[in-house]
Amino acid sequence: MRKLGTSINASTWDLPVDEALAAVRKAGFDAFFTGYECTTDMEEKMTAYANAAAKTGLWFECIHAPFGKPGCNSLWLPGEDGDIMHDHLIESIRSCKRNGVGIAVVHLSSGDFAPCVSDIGHARLDMVIEEAVRCNVTLGFENQRKIGNLSFILELYDNVPQVRFCWDVGHEACFTPGREYMPLFGKKLVYTHIHDNEKVYNGDMHLIPFDGKIDYHRTAELLRKYKYQGTLTLEIAAKKSGRYDDLTIDQFYTRAYDAAKRLRVMVDDSQE
Repeated sequence: MRKLGTSINASTWDLPVDEALAAVRKAGFDAFFTGYECTTDMEEKMTAYANAAAKTGLWFECIHAPFGKPGCNSLWLPGEDGDIMHDHLIESIRSCKRNGVGIAVVHLSSGDFAPCVSDIGHARLDMVIEEAVRCNVTLGFENQRKIGNLSFILELYDNVPQVRFCWDVGHEACFTPGREYMPLFGKKLVYTHIHDNEKVYNGDMHLIPFDGKIDYHRTAELLRKYKYQGTLTLEIAAKKSGRYDDLTIDQFYTRAYDAAKRLRVMVDDSQE
């Protein structure tokens, strides 16, 4: 049966990593991903997630590569910030290799006024992709507001197995209303970020599926059409929208797992 996964950040719940992952496993999930930030203690944290995953029986399938300060837009611009961002991506790929993680999700742009593709960005991403190939880590490039950077990379490296697409269902609904990414890149899909929102521009709420206004019948239809066989992974936030403030970690992930199971039935037409 198809695996179900979710995002998790233990610090959201002010819990040790092993306790947070135990709650995710108790809810029923098979796999998870967490974020990577280039801090001095990050590798210690990644090791803690890997050890806790082994202990609980969860699959540590993916990390979200850094995209914050100095920001993924800097990749396309000359200067030190772009070099730092390049180094952060390299570090996250190497962390995947060290911790037995097979996928790193990458942002290529941010905001309404992201820079266009450039030679310097191309050169930096060449090195990032070379490192991913060396480490046998698949890069899932995620849809944001702009399509040019994403199209450039997915077309240019079409024959590189480690260059693939991560479909963010929530971003599509609130950042690019009217645009569907699966008809463009569905054959390259390697990972999902499934979450809900009210379909208001820039309203990136990261709700549990079916708690907002996204049409999950269409989501399921597209996943079937492009024959995606991987994990159905949620990217949900317990403390962002205010809707789940009264839930415990067990209640939150139980609710999320029930939604993930509902979507799995819609995609696979199967029952547990």
